[in-house]
Amino acid sequence: MACIDKDGNITRSAELMLLAAVEPNDIETIIRECGLAPFRVRSGLRELEKVGLIQMKGNLYQVTPMGIEKLEGKLSH
Repeated sequence: MACIDKDGNITRSAELMLLAAVEPNDIETIIRECGLAPFRVRSGLRELEKVGLIQMKGNLYQVTPMGIEKLEGKLSH
């Protein structure tokens, strides 16, 4: 699953995961809030973490400032 398209924009599934992690949340909560398959959320969170849009603190995921910028850009279109 690609969370970033070829133009550098976040996909809809990435947007859902980032929105679910604006406040620190565990993976079970993010899965529930996104409504995506657990394997898609797990792989998506790994990808988002790798590109610096989300970070893990303990067992909670939270959007980074760069992730917030991506969300704001997506929501303003």
